[in-house]
Amino acid sequence: MPFVELFVPKGSLDQERHEKIGGRLVSEVMIAEGAPDNEAARSISWLVVNEIDAWFVGGRQLPAGEKPKYVVRVGVPAGSMNDDKRRDIVRRVTRVLADADVDPGRFTQATAAWVHINEIPEGNWGAGGEIVRIEDIAAMVTSG
Repeated sequence: MPFVELFVPKGSLDQERHEKIGGRLVSEVMIAEGAPDNEAARSISWLVVNEIDAWFVGGRQLPAGEKPKYVVRVGVPAGSMNDDKRRDIVRRVTRVLADADVDPGRFTQATAAWVHINEIPEGNWGAGGEIVRIEDIAAMVTSG
């Protein structure tokens, strides 16, 4: 049950690339997590795209027209990941970005995209005005 945030310089993604990325990013993370592919799991697996006005690397603003940089933050419940799942998430997210880019080969370099996996400690997820625990999430998605 991921919460995914994509950060990209404003104007870097046309509608087609938005759709290519948006249509796959959360699904690929769900697969890596081992989440069931059902309506209940999808209803609580979100992607937010943040288009950033000013993007700086090494103290210099990226010039207009430079190939975009990406940061993808994936929030998952702590205890739901191991190194294999984390590695799979990073590979899948990177592949989605590369597949939507005009220069997919550049994603073999760390300068194109960073993937941050944030494992949210137990008791720090909430919905409906209540604390939601990992077993609550599991019950929610398996009953769906």
